[in-house]
Amino acid sequence: MADSSAPSPKASMAIPLVVACAMFMTNIDGTVVTTALPDMAISLETTPAHLSVAITAYLLSLAVFIPASGWIADRFGSRTVFGGAIALFTVTSVWCGFSHGVIELTVARVFQGIGGAMMVPVGRLVVMRSLPKSEFVRANSYITVPAFVGPIVGPPLGGFITTYLDWRWVFFINVPIGILGIALVAWLIKNHKGPERKPLDHWGFVFTGGSLGCLMYLLEAVGRQGEDRGVIAVFTALTLGLGVLAVRHAWRHPAPMLDLKLLKIPTLRVTVDGGCLYRISAGSLGFLLPIFLQVGLGMTAFQSGLITLAGAIGSVTAKSTIQLILRRWGFRNLLIRNGLLCVAGALVCCFFTEAPPPILMFLALLIGGLFRSVQFTTLTTLAYADVPNSRMAGATSLNTMTQQLTYGFGIAIGAVMLQMALILRGAPPEALDATDIRYALLGVAGFALVSIPFFLVLKPDAGAELSQHRIAGKAPSAGLAEGEVAEGTRGPS
Repeated sequence: MADSSAPSPKASMAIPLVVACAMFMTNIDGTVVTTALPDMAISLETTPAHLSVAITAYLLSLAVFIPASGWIADRFGSRTVFGGAIALFTVTSVWCGFSHGVIELTVARVFQGIGGAMMVPVGRLVVMRSLPKSEFVRANSYITVPAFVGPIVGPPLGGFITTYLDWRWVFFINVPIGILGIALVAWLIKNHKGPERKPLDHWGFVFTGGSLGCLMYLLEAVGRQGEDRGVIAVFTALTLGLGVLAVRHAWRHPAPMLDLKLLKIPTLRVTVDGGCLYRISAGSLGFLLPIFLQVGLGMTAFQSGLITLAGAIGSVTAKSTIQLILRRWGFRNLLIRNGLLCVAGALVCCFFTEAPPPILMFLALLIGGLFRSVQFTTLTTLAYADVPNSRMAGATSLNTMTQQLTYGFGIAIGAVMLQMALILRGAPPEALDATDIRYALLGVAGFALVSIPFFLVLKPDAGAELSQHRIAGKAPSAGLAEGEVAEGTRGPS
């Protein structure tokens, strides 16, 4: 919450931009590296399949350490941890760029993942603790853009760097951004710490980190061709077993690593439940659309990259309108109505053919990107509407973890839907065509549609303190006291 030591208005809005730049590094990193993988394999004298271990190592590291980020930020201070995470990510990016073997690159990616795991949730925590709640909407409109833009910009940028420079510059481009970020963090951000020093929940870290790590490996393995079914079965059992232990431990421990008791806050619960389904849809769409344009419609990778770039443009455009839209409609109405528009945007992609001019597809994806960005920002902002400041660290860890996992789960779901379409018509994988991908895109729209009922249970004035939406004859809520929960916004049990 804001206090007398809070930064000036200009400095306050610079903080979300600093956090957004840091998040952009982490969100673009995975897709840029994936594009450069074939050239990296040649340079390191291995195969792309063997080198994929470096990508898996990064994802596993993210999954394991994100739950611990809230406790670390409370213990050592958000500025110390956030600045240190940027420094670690920058240094390990240089290490990755100078790597000369698969093992060295994999180890570097593990440490880079630790930096990324601290950067994203602690960056959100910095914003939540630095600004008054009245600024949350505008701040989140900045920090949600990288999550949407990164996966879209990554492939064409990675292709350009690999083609015209060298794959090592995929990692070196993080250096100037990282150095600038460290300087701005030291200048703008105060070192907020938690109100009390809680001991580290060791067993919670083992159970939660282990189950999430196994789940992330499982999701990545599902998308690979020829993965041994025995390995998948083992990791499925490990994921479920450790997950049950993690949930049981979280409900019983007085200060758990992952605070599931936060789900008793209705607005957070609704954005986790409905938001997970929506992000699965968004993750699947981001995976399927380039395949549809290239495999289904015969476009080149460059043409596909240019057209899908429209979604990123739409996302950036949305940030200037979200506050006005929320003030007019409120969280409940916007999530429902904009959610239906997101469903329509996914359905429109099913009707793309080679006949329409590329400009029409570009405009359709631009508008769809705008709708998706509005939905992302609205969900992220509402999640923190009723969270007391003392529990903000746990909320950012929980929310970031669910976002990271469900977006990755969406990619795995997209791959599974393609396989199901092929099985239904009895075709081999190499026979994938536009019709198969259209069926998968219908599934994407279905996930977005199923998310909407979760938002119906919200009261019209849910999160009114943040949106400034006024119900007829009723002023926005004056806010919540420490530990209180807004009445009348109870989500599904």
